[in-house]
Amino acid sequence: MAQSTGKKSLIQILGERGKISREQAVEAMQRKQGSADTLEAILIDLGVSEVEIYDAQASSMNVPFLDVSTVQVASEARGLVPEDMQERYSAIPVRLDGKRLTVAMANPRDVFAVDEMRMKTGLDVHAVLVTPAHMEKLRNGGFNANGNGAAANGASPEAVDGASVDGEIEEMLGMLKPAEDFTSKGRKETKNEVETHEEEEEIDIAAAAAKGDVAAGAAMADEAPIIRIVNTILMYAIKDGASDIHIEPQQKGVRIRYRIDGVLHEQMKVPQYVLNPLVSRIKIMADMNIAERRVPQDGRIHIKMHDKDYDMRVSSLPTAYGEKIVMRILDKSSVMIGLDKLGLYPETQETLLDLCQQPNGMFLICGPTGSGKTTTLYSVLNMVSTVEKNVMTVEDPVEYQLPGLSQVHVNRKAGLTFANALRAFLRQDPDVIMVGETRDLETAEIAVQASLTGHLVLTTIHTNDAPSTATRLADMGVEPFLISASMIGALAQRLARKICPNCKDEYVPQRELLLRLGFDPKLQPDVKFYKGRGCDTCRQTGYKGRIGIYELMRINEELSEMIVRRAPVSELKEAARANGMHTLQEDGFRKAKDGLTTIEEVMRVVFTGGH
Repeated sequence: MAQSTGKKSLIQILGERGKISREQAVEAMQRKQGSADTLEAILIDLGVSEVEIYDAQASSMNVPFLDVSTVQVASEARGLVPEDMQERYSAIPVRLDGKRLTVAMANPRDVFAVDEMRMKTGLDVHAVLVTPAHMEKLRNGGFNANGNGAAANGASPEAVDGASVDGEIEEMLGMLKPAEDFTSKGRKETKNEVETHEEEEEIDIAAAAAKGDVAAGAAMADEAPIIRIVNTILMYAIKDGASDIHIEPQQKGVRIRYRIDGVLHEQMKVPQYVLNPLVSRIKIMADMNIAERRVPQDGRIHIKMHDKDYDMRVSSLPTAYGEKIVMRILDKSSVMIGLDKLGLYPETQETLLDLCQQPNGMFLICGPTGSGKTTTLYSVLNMVSTVEKNVMTVEDPVEYQLPGLSQVHVNRKAGLTFANALRAFLRQDPDVIMVGETRDLETAEIAVQASLTGHLVLTTIHTNDAPSTATRLADMGVEPFLISASMIGALAQRLARKICPNCKDEYVPQRELLLRLGFDPKLQPDVKFYKGRGCDTCRQTGYKGRIGIYELMRINEELSEMIVRRAPVSELKEAARANGMHTLQEDGFRKAKDGLTTIEEVMRVVFTGGH
């Protein structure tokens, strides 16, 4: 089995193994510059063995390597995986040892390919890297023989996997459903089944991992059960439409929760001793440092499922009981749905389109974290981005890569802040500038200046409603006359859960809630309201999906004058309503009357103290 060598490059590993001279390394790097050839092809041309190259490549990828020419390939293994799956994943089964199927792959790190083969075959699939030449020979029926040979690099099958993990982890694979609590009691019951010395050693490894042994945690992270648990957690999250996955260590066990439609739901619990290998596996996938557990870390995982690409933004945080992991699931298609599918009423959408077609000015989208600001912003960008316009964005981080845009990632350590990027943008002949978030005076002032010099600036800001936006900019230190001259509008928004269409039923809300929304049911008894009863489709919640609630304020002369004289937010709000603005409460109540959401949900997401 190829051993992990951290972040070392292919040439570094070959040099350390004495498989390449300094002269060959220098020539390879020189030839690589300006060449379309791969580094591997260049090294082969320089006389380096292809087997040695891909063995080193496996080490850099932290995956096992198999020299197929040194083992006997079992022809009967080939038929265990469907041909279309072999072709799709460039994977060819080469050996079968009991329940373990060794599969040669072009990319052994494709965890979902491995998992799909596991589910299809019912076997423990062990993916190994092979050379392209050997892969081609296998594809054409070469190396086929009967019987069992040695495993990767002549080692025994056990040596390829390393120490196996405690068998009870297997049981967790069936626990990915609510209200399952795998406690220490369950662990004792399965522990009684341990009979052999080998299995006792496996529990020792699990115990070592639980105590924070990095090597043991890493060993378990490479075991098939841990890999399957992580893969299953990710697949269920995507299947259920979760936006976030929370892996939370507690005093007794580890809680795993999904955020679905803005609300956290407990999915499963696992024993505390599984935490470290579980975290290590996720860190390996996210290209994070598995040995560092004292400071927060960030990473990314890219996966493909059902022909869709997903990016997962991974964050680790040391807590009292171990590292907490939160994974934000980023689905590119979710920000490309278009303005007409966000829940904007026709008149609001028309006003928004008109504002965003202005040649210059500053338009702000406001709301708390998780209110859908990014989706709305990208939908607007997708609409204004044409071949005639130079659209530039500065974000922290760049969550979605969109075609036709120049997107810049903030890097404070290197000195690239929002303000510095904006200054550079002004020398790049932009038409539309998007600032991920306006959070300080410097950024706000440059954004205002950019809007005053002929650019359309789109940005987000944290305020509770649209009229508060001008006041917030003034509180930052921006001069009111500059706000008045640059600001063309503001959109406040929230996300409310939609009623599940499968179990939608008429109901009568509490009269007190209706009165708080300014509606007296006695005066309009014919108005009907709906809610979901709860079914399997909506996980018994009564809600499925989310819809936006909006408050769009367009700046006119009256509002401009009020901003200059620092009028209170209450006066700005009244003037905006007179100018045609519908408040968040009004828009939410209208959606409840239209049967899109419930009164209780509108109250949950819209009402705050004093409103």
